[in-house]
Amino acid sequence: MLRTSASLAALLLVAGLHAAAAQTAAAPPSGDAKPGKVKLTMQKLKEMKATWAANKPKLKACRKEVKAKGLAGDDRWFYIQDCMNKT
Repeated sequence: MLRTSASLAALLLVAGLHAAAAQTAAAPPSGDAKPGKVKLTMQKLKEMKATWAANKPKLKACRKEVKAKGLAGDDRWFYIQDCMNKT
């Protein structure tokens, strides 16, 4: 009796874990992610730098702002992109 109930409990536990894993794996990725949360690819970074090279004085000003704010990583690149897009 004890062995049967222990086996049944283990079976229910495994089935519950499998169902929870299947639910998280089946969730589609959200396409509405904020740019700061998305990792930059090397190709995207190269494209950004190529567009910035056309306007070096503005890029220099944007880099000063980034340094003053102390941004790092991808946040730094997205801030520069937003700064360069301003008129």
